[in-house]
Amino acid sequence: MAPPSTGSGPIETTARANTHSHAAIEGFAQCPQHFPGHAPTVAWPGRQRALCFDGFAALYSGESKTPLYTAQKLTRASVEAAKGIQRVDRFYPEARLPAADRAQLVDYVGSGYDRGHLSPAGDMPSVTAKAQSFSLANMVPQAPKLNQGAWNQIEQSTRKYAARATGPVFVFTGPSFDRQPGTIGPGKVWVPSHTWKVVYSSGDGRAWAYWTLNQGGTHSLQPISYREFEQRSGLALLPEAVH
Repeated sequence: MAPPSTGSGPIETTARANTHSHAAIEGFAQCPQHFPGHAPTVAWPGRQRALCFDGFAALYSGESKTPLYTAQKLTRASVEAAKGIQRVDRFYPEARLPAADRAQLVDYVGSGYDRGHLSPAGDMPSVTAKAQSFSLANMVPQAPKLNQGAWNQIEQSTRKYAARATGPVFVFTGPSFDRQPGTIGPGKVWVPSHTWKVVYSSGDGRAWAYWTLNQGGTHSLQPISYREFEQRSGLALLPEAVH
């Protein structure tokens, strides 16, 4: 997930990008329950913002106008509670973000892409958490056939696993971008080349990932190893002992 070159100027150094990220994740001190340890940093140029929600956390980029990742904790009890919460599709721009950094509803209109949840509405164990999951700060432009097909199956299989796991299951979800990403809407929201999901079962220390091309067509539901995910993405999201 290397920072793309947008043609607007030199990419910031890794040290400076890390400074942005370290400053941003201090905001996660308000919601440590969503992480299996310390919130991971992402070396990424420009503005980052840590956003805490009831059911998940999002590290948000004002450059891409998408999350860089979301993080959440699933348990048997939370999965069971989520089953009884009715879904109401009320998407909204995130008012906690500066106006210049926000994705807007108009950006997705006529774009050909779905507003793809990173932390799924189906995971949310309360009315408030489910409503918050429709923030555009939890969305990326996602190909409809992926969002409504294979990606939905991945979300369902993750919930099923969490419902029978021996301990909490932590989930990171995010986008991967090409060096020169396409954009949608007047706000130029970046379109991911891939979307991914990392699942960490804390009860037995297992971790795996899904890596999907953000296009229509057939997608593999076969997970990859966490080590392979690190190699593909350049991200280290879990404690070092997990491989």
